Amino acid sequence: MHSALRFLQFFALGTWVGAILYFSFVVAPGAFRTLSNLDQAGALVGYLIGRLHLAGIVLGVIYLVAAMLAANSARALGSAASVCVALMVILTAISQYLVVARMETLRFEMGSVQATPLDSPMRVAFDRLHGVSVRLEVVVLLAGFVALYLTARKTS
Repeated sequence: MHSALRFLQFFALGTWVGAILYFSFVVAPGAFRTLSNLDQAGALVGYLIGRLHLAGIVLGVIYLVAAMLAANSARALGSAASVCVALMVILTAISQYLVVARMETLRFEMGSVQATPLDSPMRVAFDRLHGVSVRLEVVVLLAGFVALYLTARKTS
């Protein structure tokens, strides 16, 4: 049983970190390079980041539940790896339900991000929120690397 729970921890965290890497270095740049305009690419990336965030939250919960079950105690949530994963879940939820949600509202109000002047207050707000979103994703990724390392070095 312990091996299955450790597998779940690695699977959940590895899948989440891998998905962030793939999204950041393949999907998002590919969308902006291959689609006919920035608005289409932004709409696709916005849709996919929502799915990535939802998957991440679910995978984080799976990791935390597996950690508790493996330790037979809720005290496992206080381990450094679990704290990193909990931070990942919280920051992902903030990104999705506050930052990305506001970006989507602004995108709708502008009609076209690409056609909105860079000095427009809505465009300025959108670009600022995009920067916040990227920084949150970087912190989540770094916390994921730390959590993976800490999980891997834990003895059986």
